[in-house]
Amino acid sequence: MGPGRAAELTQSGLSFPPAFQQTPHGPGAEITRTVLLEPVADSATSSPSDKPSEAPKATPAKGSTCSSCTSASTLFCETRCGHGCGCDLGQPYSLFKNCWLSECLGIKVGGWIQQGYTTNPGQPSDGFNGPVALNDVDDGYQLNQAWLYFDRQAVTNGCGTAWGGHVDIMYGTDWRFGINNGLEDRMASIGNEYGPVIPQAYFDVAWNDLTIRMGHYAGLLSYEQVPSVLNFFYSHSYTMGYAEPLLVTGVNANYKLTDRLSVDGGFHRGAMQWEDNNNELDFMGGLTWTSDSKATKLRFMVDVGPQDVAGVEDQFIYSLIWEQTFTKRLRYALQNVYGFTNNSALNGGNDAEFYSIVNYVYYQINPCWSAGMRLEWFRDDDGTRVAGVGSIGRYGWASPPGFAGEFSALSLGLNWRPHANIVIRPEARWDWYNGLDNARTNLRPFDGGTQDEQFLLAADLIVTF
Repeated sequence: MGPGRAAELTQSGLSFPPAFQQTPHGPGAEITRTVLLEPVADSATSSPSDKPSEAPKATPAKGSTCSSCTSASTLFCETRCGHGCGCDLGQPYSLFKNCWLSECLGIKVGGWIQQGYTTNPGQPSDGFNGPVALNDVDDGYQLNQAWLYFDRQAVTNGCGTAWGGHVDIMYGTDWRFGINNGLEDRMASIGNEYGPVIPQAYFDVAWNDLTIRMGHYAGLLSYEQVPSVLNFFYSHSYTMGYAEPLLVTGVNANYKLTDRLSVDGGFHRGAMQWEDNNNELDFMGGLTWTSDSKATKLRFMVDVGPQDVAGVEDQFIYSLIWEQTFTKRLRYALQNVYGFTNNSALNGGNDAEFYSIVNYVYYQINPCWSAGMRLEWFRDDDGTRVAGVGSIGRYGWASPPGFAGEFSALSLGLNWRPHANIVIRPEARWDWYNGLDNARTNLRPFDGGTQDEQFLLAADLIVTF
């Protein structure tokens, strides 16, 4: 991607972390797998119906000198050149490049296999890495995601009408964090290590700068995303795992007010609800602003509505995301989330709140190597959020209520791309907790309920097709 495009990955979710660039191409849009290029084209900042086509860029012949190299060393050169700069990503391979769906209907087909291994030097007695998401199995192999997608972008270039849609099918251990009421819970038994998920199945209608999305789709509040290819790190933040409405079922409208400002708004059945559990609708929406230079991006989104069966526990969550490009090598992102629930049954009928700050720093070394850091602070005031979703039914860990206290986590990682279709993501992560014991089990969050901190080493491999 970029200099050596990785397999075509269609839009999934409404925010793309700065480790990825989206390049419009033909009737749809590829997500290119190069870190720290120009700012990402985000459907929250520009309507999918307003993505201009772009002529393919010429690629220097293999072995030639890249005119944009900035030093004599081939290690440090501009990311636009993947050839002659010390690293050749090669040409991407797609199993479905010339399939009849693509040729006749303009539907792109592709996917990836993500698998990884995590080791905990503390060797927890229960084999569980606490509430870490989503690589929570200690000293164990995980097939996290075997993913297949079908996508047709609704692109009007700001004028006219178009239609599109998207369907994802996934199988793996990540299913435990993606179970929707009335869908996945009917496809496999809760507590199974492996299972299926349909992360998205929606239809788009576009008219000029307006796009209406109907069906099952990714929420608007997340910075990290459900598809592994859209994230820099193997592990996920507590914020992504426990604080945000990752998947919803409903209707959303995205309208591009100006070249810099767009608005989203719509209604859905509740977080992780395929079938509505209370016959009440939630509102999700907000604003996204991008600077003229595209170096600064701000997004503010809210989600409001009852989540319980009785419909009396009204929940409010906001997410503020700031993305800043300092240079073509160095980028930063900040996410702040706040949530409040009235009459929370998990807090004895009292109100409950949670909030977090997550920092991301990315630095590109060359087109094949990049480095990243994530530092998070998550406060679960009343122990109603962080409880170890992946462990329920498997390790005897208690479901909510969870841990009333502060979780902090520092992740350091690398992304290595030996080929356009391959990325390997090693990571070192340190978690620590300051707060009360679990209200139900009187346990601590790590090492079988005995520790307040833990250290993890992990790596995963993603192969796109």
